[in-house]
Parts: sequence; C-alpha cells; structure tokens
Amino acid sequence: MLERYKTLRQEASKEIVIKKSRFIGHAKPVASEEEAIAYIEEIKKKHWNATHNCSAYMVGERDEIQKQSDDGEPSGTAGKPILEVMRNQGLKDVVIVVTRYFGGIMLGAGGLIRAYTDGAVAGIEAAEAIIKVLHREVFIEVDYTWYGKIENELHGRQIRVGGTDFTDKVTVTCLPEEPEAERFVSWITDLTQGQAIIRLGESRYFIEGE
Repeated sequence: MLERYKTLRQEASKEIVIKKSRFIGHAKPVASEEEAIAYIEEIKKKHWNATHNCSAYMVGERDEIQKQSDDGEPSGTAGKPILEVMRNQGLKDVVIVVTRYFGGIMLGAGGLIRAYTDGAVAGIEAAEAIIKVLHREVFIEVDYTWYGKIENELHGRQIRVGGTDFTDKVTVTCLPEEPEAERFVSWITDLTQGQAIIRLGESRYFIEGE
C-alpha cells in the first residue's frame, strides 16, 4: 500500500462555457476500473443528448490502468488531454468525464485540447483534490494509572487517536503514520516502562490534515 497518494474528496461537476459550447467537467474518486466504467455510463445516460461525453480514468497504486475516450471528437483532442491533466496533477484512482454541448462555433484541434483540459480542471476543482496518508492501528492496553500520562504525551506529539475503551483497563487506539508505527511502539514501550500491552491492527487511510 502506498504511504500517501493524491486523489479526490468526492464526486462533483462544474460547467464552463467556451465559444458558446458548454463543457461540464464531472470528476469522481473510484476504487476500481469497473466503478470508473459505471460512472462514465451513468454520465452518458444522464447527458444522452450531449454532443460528446469524453472521458479518462487512472486506477491502481502505480496507475496500472489508464484509459481514455474521445467519444467522437477528433483523435487525441479530448480523452488524452483529460488524462494528461490527471497525470500532471498526480491524481490516482480518479475518473473524469467532460460533457460537451456544441454551441455552433468550431474550436479546431488546439481549441478542443484546451477546452477539454479546462473542463477536466474544472471538474477536479469541484471535486477537491486531497492527500490520503496511510496510518497503522496500534492498540495500547494499560492500567488506569498510566492513562493520564499517555493521553498527554499523545496530545503533545499530535498522534491521531481513533478511540478509547474503558473496562478493567484502558485501551487506546492510536493511529501513527505507517512508516512511524515501529518507532511508535518502541516509544510507548519505553514510556510505560514495558507495562503496556501493545497490539498492531489494520492499516487505514486518512485525509491529511483532518
């Protein structure tokens, strides 16, 4: 799993007008190629009367799956520029569809490339780019006498806490960033003089800064 990657927060769309043609950039984060294809079909169905619904998507940790479609526009003037926007912005696991309603003025190849680029950018801006960071669950079980000290230290080091369970002992779910997990366990062990019971859990992504 990647330690961090850039993707989109949500599905969203935004419309721009270029020489009387309407371009609507639709963007969405996706987890699979199937989800990307389904979204493209959804937009095509919604905008069935549009002149074109051009699209591109990138899926996979190493961008293994990359597809594009000009949907009737001249070859290389729509799908490729949309895909290039994703690459240039470093996005992963994203699908973009740019819908065009022709306004009667021909744009030419260069104009189309710029228009579909701008349409893709508009969609991305609406969907909001975010950074997802991989964290590791670390469960710390201690006697109540240690809880106050651990709580203060975690707060001071700004360690993400997923929750706290109070039974006969206290179990704190901590979420250090994945590369720091081993060092974090050593630190907690030293902090509690080896009296904490520590278990590692799953790896989970969280949005950076939230």
